[in-house]
Amino acid sequence: PPSFQPRLTKESAGRVWMSSLPYYTPTPRKPRSLWRTIRTMSPLQKASALIFTTVLVGAFLFFTSSAADEAPRTGHHVWEPDQNPSAGLSTIARETLESAIKHGKGHDIQKELDVLRNENQRLKALLAARHRAAKQAHDEKLRQAPEEHGNNPAHERAEPGHHAPDDHAQHPQEIGQQGFQQPDSQFGQPGIADPQGGQEQVNQDPAHAGGADNAPPGRDDSHVGGGNSDKSVYGAKNAKQQAIVKTMQWAWKGYKESAWGHDELLPVTKQHSEWFHLGLTIVDALDTLYIMGLEEEFNDARQWVTHDMRVDPDVPVNLFETTIRVLGGLLSTYHLSGEKIFLDRALDIGDRLSHAFNPNSHVPFSDVNLHTLHASKPQWGPDSTTSEVSTIQLEFKDLARVSGKAKYADEMARIMDHLNGLPKSDGLVPIFINADTGHFSGATITLGARGDSYYEYLLKQWIQTGKKEDLYKRMYVESLGGIKSRLVTHTNGPQHLTYIQELINGQPSPKMDHLVCFLPGAIALGIMNGLDASDMQLAKDLLHTCHEMYVQTAVGLAPEIVHFHQNPNGGETELYIKPADAHNLLRPETAESLFILYRITKDTKYQDWGWAMYEAFEKHCRVESGGYSSLSSVLSDPPPMRNKMESFFLAETLKYLFLLFADDNVIPLDKWVFNTEAHPLPIYNN
Repeated sequence: PPSFQPRLTKESAGRVWMSSLPYYTPTPRKPRSLWRTIRTMSPLQKASALIFTTVLVGAFLFFTSSAADEAPRTGHHVWEPDQNPSAGLSTIARETLESAIKHGKGHDIQKELDVLRNENQRLKALLAARHRAAKQAHDEKLRQAPEEHGNNPAHERAEPGHHAPDDHAQHPQEIGQQGFQQPDSQFGQPGIADPQGGQEQVNQDPAHAGGADNAPPGRDDSHVGGGNSDKSVYGAKNAKQQAIVKTMQWAWKGYKESAWGHDELLPVTKQHSEWFHLGLTIVDALDTLYIMGLEEEFNDARQWVTHDMRVDPDVPVNLFETTIRVLGGLLSTYHLSGEKIFLDRALDIGDRLSHAFNPNSHVPFSDVNLHTLHASKPQWGPDSTTSEVSTIQLEFKDLARVSGKAKYADEMARIMDHLNGLPKSDGLVPIFINADTGHFSGATITLGARGDSYYEYLLKQWIQTGKKEDLYKRMYVESLGGIKSRLVTHTNGPQHLTYIQELINGQPSPKMDHLVCFLPGAIALGIMNGLDASDMQLAKDLLHTCHEMYVQTAVGLAPEIVHFHQNPNGGETELYIKPADAHNLLRPETAESLFILYRITKDTKYQDWGWAMYEAFEKHCRVESGGYSSLSSVLSDPPPMRNKMESFFLAETLKYLFLLFADDNVIPLDKWVFNTEAHPLPIYNN
């Protein structure tokens, strides 16, 4: 710490390098031989001396060595820096240490070390600039000689008997990796890496070798390239996408400046909030940054994941939230970028989360401590949430694929088999389930909070497995039948709004959460995959109601919950909002359904509705210092800000709005399935 003042004397200055260690306080003594000094040192001191000596010698050899050979390695085209820009650093270090020893001014050592650090940072920046210049020159040379090097050296396949270079192998002359672009990786290149070695393979399934029919989704050699390049399938291609990208950058700016490394941003007060101590916003936003072609922001996030992310915080985390946001985000980014670091982090955190699995009842515990690996029930009660225990399957099944560890998929199958065997009411389930007994608890049925994604993942598990596991199809079709017969209802006014009611102890309640607005997209996605096409009108009617939740407020943004007058009288509106439910959390469900229905129907009114939503977010939620805030009420204009930017605003809302204006070949719905946090995962053929 700044207050630390190492006590050095002229006699002990020969060990000045130890003074930076707060646990070491030299004691004045008579000069002794080096051997005697080493013999009397503690094991900790010896270890410190060994480490320091190794680093010093390594630094000396590095900075005094000549530039590396510039010739490309056999079979690969790489670039090297043209010279060593670090001459003089060893002289500075020597003069600094000799000055401290000569004058015995131990209290000046901190100042001297600061000089060293500043000089080192300057040299690192210079080295990074030289690397970038050399890479640009190399790329230009390759573009001028395509017949010799191929059209895209960063995407070329390994020759027989050779392995492509690991994207995360450190370049021989890179030090302090922050800010460096790996020479053999190219941003914006879609693909899937080999789970064992992280190296690309031709026509290789993420977990199993196969033929062309099994080629991993996202692999499209005609669209490789970086960032906003026309050669890339990713990045903004039109004015509306460019505007949404700028919104993403503004959200990222606020988070980076005031909450970097923490879970979420409090934009109004420029502070942060902590939930799981996992940097939720960074991990949740990774694939959005990639899809939008934001290279600089993506590189910042990757560096944090590589060097600073901790996957073992000593706090209980929610299994469901951590799975969909963190595990899902890492797996999705791995599939999109092919970079092994994201797979490594996913394997680590997935293994830790698996300790919440319950072999006795096959109903996972809701929480798990990622450090102690102790699983527990939620603090608020004895039951788990039905949607939470049934909304981890896509992620763990994909983890089983890329890791080759079937135990994850087997556990997911046991959970789903158990849920399938429980009694239901026309395929509908209560929103609570007990992890000890394995039975449903209570009698509340809703497609809103605590129930929504149970139904969503029935459909998406069937799609993820290439429509091969019919159990999930049967469960989904049965539940959709129950939804249509028992929950779908209409107002009897001129708008004739279609909505999904709740059942409270068997009695209908005319209340619908904004969360329910995922359902129109899910129904349309099922139709796209061969289910009953007559349900499309229901999907359109429900999405119209979700749109009305936006346009009937003072600010054009939806509240968290709406209520309906079934038979409006006099001046009553068919849709109304209670003040306690009027907050807006920047939720994505309506944007999700707009994206899916536009992809399937090509009706441009869904783009118009989405753009109006975007403009309302930009007008009312933007914070001038950076970031976007949720709102306390949508009933007043201007609306009061709630001072919270949820990670799902970057992960889901902005991603779906961006994709709403994208071409069909950007995350095609026949190749990818989105998890409930909008992280795209591959659809497998077996």
